[in-house]
Amino acid sequence: MAGVPEPHTGWTFLTNHARVLAAIADDRTSRIRDIAARCRLTERAVQKIISDLEQDGYLTHTREGRSNTYRIQPGTLLRHPAEASLSVSDLLALLARHGARHGAPRPSRQQQHP
Repeated sequence: MAGVPEPHTGWTFLTNHARVLAAIADDRTSRIRDIAARCRLTERAVQKIISDLEQDGYLTHTREGRSNTYRIQPGTLLRHPAEASLSVSDLLALLARHGARHGAPRPSRQQQHP
């Protein structure tokens, strides 16, 4: 069935929250449907993650017509005590460097349609 994420077993290095945040960083006007497809999550899971991120001050959104525009709060520190000195922007910069070394990131909708 289309739209259903592929099952995954075992553990991963990045959390779903980090994946969603990175997807929003790539395109702050992404629809929940697009974020879900990119992160291989359900739309409901993405809605919950976005709610978590907003509740804890990592993200805000502005409603623009029928769409949302997200704003990441780059100075917000990561939650785990082992990463307490790292900010969201530090995490996103690390992921961006990795993406740049391993091929160009896919263009965002924002870049495709100015």
